[in-house]
Amino acid sequence: MNKKRIIKYAFIQAVIAVAYIAIVSGLMANGEKLFGKHEGALLMMAMLLLLVLSVAVMGVTIFGKPIIWYLNDLKKEAIILILYTLGFLIITAIIFFAFLALWA
Repeated sequence: MNKKRIIKYAFIQAVIAVAYIAIVSGLMANGEKLFGKHEGALLMMAMLLLLVLSVAVMGVTIFGKPIIWYLNDLKKEAIILILYTLGFLIITAIIFFAFLALWA
């Protein structure tokens, strides 16, 4: 497998992860408008459920294809894919934090 294809997969995985994060962030930021004001156990259960769901979605998004590749004896490519995906996510985080610092 060539490096260009691995980088493409890593970029797509990072974009999917950032899109999911944006959706969940928007949901959380507008939660009171969408669902009304809630307190107590039901809210805590909903937040923990969202956390578990988010961990599962991000786990599949970031580690799904590398695990399949690793099990199909593409160990080097799997590790490179994870590193590139994390690299794209780190670059995205740096850009987001730079914007936050500039707009503070």
